[in-house]
Amino acid sequence: MTARRGKGRQAILLCKVFGIASVQAEFMLTAARSFLATRWRRGMIRDRASLKRYQIRQLAALQRHLDAHIPFYSGVRRRPFEQWPILSKTEMVERFAEMNVAGIDASAIRHALAGGAERVGGFVVGQSTGTSGNRGYYLISEAERFVWLGVILAKALPDALLRRHRVALALPGLSSLYRSATHGSRIALGFFDLARGIDEWADDLVRFDPDTIVAPPKVLRWLAEHRMLNAETIFSGAEVLDPLDRAVIETATGRIVREIYMATEGLFGVSCPKGVLHLAEDVVFFEWERAGADSRLVSPIVTDFTRRSQALVRYRMNDLLDLSETDCSCGSPYQPLRAIEGRLDDVFQLVDSRGLVRMVTPDVMRNAVVDAHPAIQDYRIEQTSPSSLRVCLEVAAPAEADDLVRSRLELRFAGMGLGPDIEIVRGIEPCFDRKLRRVRRLA
Repeated sequence: MTARRGKGRQAILLCKVFGIASVQAEFMLTAARSFLATRWRRGMIRDRASLKRYQIRQLAALQRHLDAHIPFYSGVRRRPFEQWPILSKTEMVERFAEMNVAGIDASAIRHALAGGAERVGGFVVGQSTGTSGNRGYYLISEAERFVWLGVILAKALPDALLRRHRVALALPGLSSLYRSATHGSRIALGFFDLARGIDEWADDLVRFDPDTIVAPPKVLRWLAEHRMLNAETIFSGAEVLDPLDRAVIETATGRIVREIYMATEGLFGVSCPKGVLHLAEDVVFFEWERAGADSRLVSPIVTDFTRRSQALVRYRMNDLLDLSETDCSCGSPYQPLRAIEGRLDDVFQLVDSRGLVRMVTPDVMRNAVVDAHPAIQDYRIEQTSPSSLRVCLEVAAPAEADDLVRSRLELRFAGMGLGPDIEIVRGIEPCFDRKLRRVRRLA
């Protein structure tokens, strides 16, 4: 009875944290339970063995739901998980109506969003930015929106019960997911629109005085360089956190830059206080595909345990991850990452002397350019044809950087049997109105 009363008091307090007076009580209780469950899992799942047992139970529950409620997976209970289909973004969009409980087609979501609506048939809907060339779509229930809220708050702000927070979001678009967090009486949230340009709202950010900020690394770097980044907790999100940007931000602020790994498809990871990004393996099951025979990078295939309105099962992501092989000193059993390196779309496909196509991952070229000269603070690397690439350096970089970058790349490529033409140009266009991709395959 005492334990039950304790949990009840915690739930009531969490409702106050999330602002129960602003929205329906049942959804606030959903967020509160999700917060408590996430914190409970962190305490109960202490090693990889207990995590695996937990995931097996979650997959079994998901399997029963899919078989009963998602047409695409009718009869799935008769097949082992390893035989369920692996889906691409294109396949997901094409079969979208079969993959949600309401039979809503992707075109209906597309039309609704084009008209400014964020709901279809009582469900919250959204879309990706289309960075990789085609958009992905999602559909969730109101309850699932608050499950998401509870999970991300528990992972990013686990002390929400003990102290008030002022959180600044500088992200490309405020979706309904983010707006679900704006109701809290103990969490004040400010949104700063990247489309307006940083200089338009930077002073407002300083006046808001956040203790926590979530923003793309290019934004965090700009704020740090202008001495306007004063938040106690700094989260990078929405883009790859380049080591160059991390170094500038951490040197300027004296604080560790943490990461939130999230996409249209869901929340995939949050950094611990040590600054190490851990996958959210308590809500998502990860499988891996290697980026290439000679690469240690992998791409995830994800299955979300929490999604019931729309299935996200064995979905092939486009991201390139570098998994850490050592445990984190924070003690978390969840898989740590060395880095998010980019996207499969940005893997260069260069032709060697025999006419064969060789794959070169972004980290190979990034390391060659950054290591060429310590004064290099920014760059762009673009594949312009099957046998050529262009490197853009800052105008302020030393003159000798051109030859050093070229020689470093040539040496790296030669070791792979490649000899592409390398063009070095000066001048980098700022891109605060879109996602920054320092390494891009254009051809």
